[in-house]
Amino acid sequence: MENPIYLTTKSPSLLGKVAKIAVTVVLIGLALMFSALLFLAVLIVGALAWGYVWWRTRDLRKQMRQYRPRDEVVAEGEVIEGEVIRAG
Repeated sequence: MENPIYLTTKSPSLLGKVAKIAVTVVLIGLALMFSALLFLAVLIVGALAWGYVWWRTRDLRKQMRQYRPRDEVVAEGEVIEGEVIRAG
């Protein structure tokens, strides 16, 4: 009784090897094209989101420009410089 695992089969022909290589190249090409399209879609969605936020905050930016202090001292304070030495 022969073990079916050890049965020898014919080695793939040259045409079979070429077909496997061609299919592999096509699949890699399709994967690269899909990843490029996915990257482009993410880039477009990000640009649209940034544009939406920029457009919605235009009035706020205008108000911030109007109410900023003009060469005035906003708050006076005392700056204390020194070093901290911690034991331990």
